[in-house]
Amino acid sequence: LPSPSRPLFWGAPVVRLASSMVLAEQARQLFDSVVGALQPGPRLQRALSLDPGGRLLKVRERSFQLHQNLYLVGFGKAVLGMAAAAEELLGHHPVQGAISVPKGIRGAMEHAGKPRDVAENNLPDGDVLRAALAIQQLADGLTADDLLLAPISGGGSALLPAPIPPVTLEEKQMLTKLLAAHGATIQELNTIRKALSQLKGGGLAQAAPPAQVVSLILSDVVGDPVEVIASGPTVASTHNVQDCLRILNHYGLCAALPRSVQTVLAQAAQRQAEVLGYRAFALSTAIQADVKRVAQFYVLLALAAGARLSPSMAGTSTEEEAKLHELVAELQIPGLQPEKALNAVAQAKGPVCLLAGGEPTVQLQGSGKGGRNQELALHVGAELGRRPLGPIGVLFLSGGTDGQDGPTDAALAWVMSDFLAHNDSQTFFCRFQGGAHLLSTGLTGTNIMDAHLLLLQPQ
Repeated sequence: LPSPSRPLFWGAPVVRLASSMVLAEQARQLFDSVVGALQPGPRLQRALSLDPGGRLLKVRERSFQLHQNLYLVGFGKAVLGMAAAAEELLGHHPVQGAISVPKGIRGAMEHAGKPRDVAENNLPDGDVLRAALAIQQLADGLTADDLLLAPISGGGSALLPAPIPPVTLEEKQMLTKLLAAHGATIQELNTIRKALSQLKGGGLAQAAPPAQVVSLILSDVVGDPVEVIASGPTVASTHNVQDCLRILNHYGLCAALPRSVQTVLAQAAQRQAEVLGYRAFALSTAIQADVKRVAQFYVLLALAAGARLSPSMAGTSTEEEAKLHELVAELQIPGLQPEKALNAVAQAKGPVCLLAGGEPTVQLQGSGKGGRNQELALHVGAELGRRPLGPIGVLFLSGGTDGQDGPTDAALAWVMSDFLAHNDSQTFFCRFQGGAHLLSTGLTGTNIMDAHLLLLQPQ
């Protein structure tokens, strides 16, 4: 009997299967080719070169002299290959190095018997923290003659955890997880990470001076924003504590913050003052008393601190210092140590920023317009106007962190009697020099306390 004829489509699945396997293999080969073309080593070697004598390192158009002064730190998923390529090119020049890479990429890296610090996990853990601290310690020890080469790639943010004390790694991770669970974007997460990190957001670049820092950044972000890649350890952050508080307030997490995180965020103004060249000293976060008494405190503090800061005024503030100590004892302000603050001012020998927070109270005696910050600034300005500090420039700022001061849209006043008598401080500041000393920020998205800044600058 004739064999039953096979269906017309009998061989089709086999043909399609074979074709799919070929396509898959070709796709894999193409993918491997793409990955090979993007290997960090060759890309780094195109950016770096040594002159024939081996004493001059060229990074694109810039040149650097090498004389046992080259150090290397790196972090990120692609950094092992970048560091290996740099070591191959630079030979014996690197004096010391430390890198942090994820588990699974670890490789042997030795130079002159000096092991590289390689983190064991791409999640922030104890090993990664130790690697980050090794990187920080190396950067802190550099001198003006040194050159720090910093290969950086995507994934470096998780591999460079160095929380600002007293924040612990666990607390920082807990806050990050809370934000992620509430739907925070990666940009918002990185803003918080930078605010709580010693090395992110330009922290590494600030730790290394007076050494020169050369960043070799392999981008994994569309548009190559260098401040975003690995949370920008060598790029100044464009965010501030207000951005952090706005994010935390948006997700309803302000009340859940560990006390250590609250402390670090409160100290952000102090760190910013230091970036601007001021010697910063935090006084207290609990300035609470009648606004006139608080104004008296700041006036006496300005007079005493100004005398400590200027050699020509040395010894002229004995009476003011005695009154200052008496007033502080009377007000019983938590954490306030006036003598410690004055000693810090005396050692500064340059611009000083004294910071405090709290909420003074105002006794209403008129129907004017204004709030406690504008009234405090007006009291301080009026009194200091009658008692100049000689060769010391002084500015006092008082502001509400919520962007409002009393029933007004002004946040703060930075620097008379009739206006104070009617609690009409805003009218004064609106009229004085066209309102130049009255700042309206709009609602800030947070509301913690008032901020007081006393700036003293030798002329």
